[in-house]
Amino acid sequence: MNKIALLVCCLIFSASAFADASDIVASNNQFGIQSISTNVDYTETGNGIFGTQTGTLDTETRYVRGFALSISTMQGPDNDYIQARYDHSSGYTNYTGALCTPSGGCGPYGSYVGTSSAMLANYSARFGKGYAVQDQFMLTPYAEIGHHEWDRGVNYGETYTHFYAGIGVLGQYSPVSKLVLSANAMLGSTFRSYITVNSGPGLNGFSAPLGNSALYKFGVSADYAFTEHFHGNIAADYLSFRYGMSAAYPVGGGFVAWEPDSKTNYTTIKFGLGYAF
Repeated sequence: MNKIALLVCCLIFSASAFADASDIVASNNQFGIQSISTNVDYTETGNGIFGTQTGTLDTETRYVRGFALSISTMQGPDNDYIQARYDHSSGYTNYTGALCTPSGGCGPYGSYVGTSSAMLANYSARFGKGYAVQDQFMLTPYAEIGHHEWDRGVNYGETYTHFYAGIGVLGQYSPVSKLVLSANAMLGSTFRSYITVNSGPGLNGFSAPLGNSALYKFGVSADYAFTEHFHGNIAADYLSFRYGMSAAYPVGGGFVAWEPDSKTNYTTIKFGLGYAF
């Protein structure tokens, strides 16, 4: 038993001896394609304006599936880092809200349950510089800017969009040769948040700015180099932000409508392949 334990320790030490920052740099120079699944966790809340309900108005939850494309590079003696990313998902969410009638108004939250179509699209660019703390560990502070769109199938269709900017740090560790473990955290803010509500029978649509908010992003990932150029990876990301209430707009029949306050959380699981260059 002692000989087996000694052998295992030797194998681990041997593998670790060949792990260094070059594996991290290699993992940061690749083109990737991923299959993604994003859990939508959305909640609208009312504040009683014009005598309307307070508390939770409606929610949407469920995983929607899609794909992601990314390219990253880390070059030069200063480890200059650039990443660009695009992802697209579509599917249906579980919608829980209130049943509304022209004569009786809207019932309590939970009086209506159904499904809603959903399309999510994101693109982003990240710029940073890597610092090798040890042979097997690197920290990369970065700035990121991006855009988010959610086409929501409620009513006759609604589209939410915003830009965001933030700063974060990417920590990467190579415990053994060819394997790179990463964790990152980013704090930012949304800006130019907007909603477009489509028109339909009995409803005049409108477009309106929404309140901006802080944005939080956290993620972990693992990348393994099966060959010099062929990589496999797995990742999980969490994103959270809010939209502030819009102004009220006339929508016909003497009624006004507005977009209430809301909070959105996305949890995304990713599996993919990469080509290192």
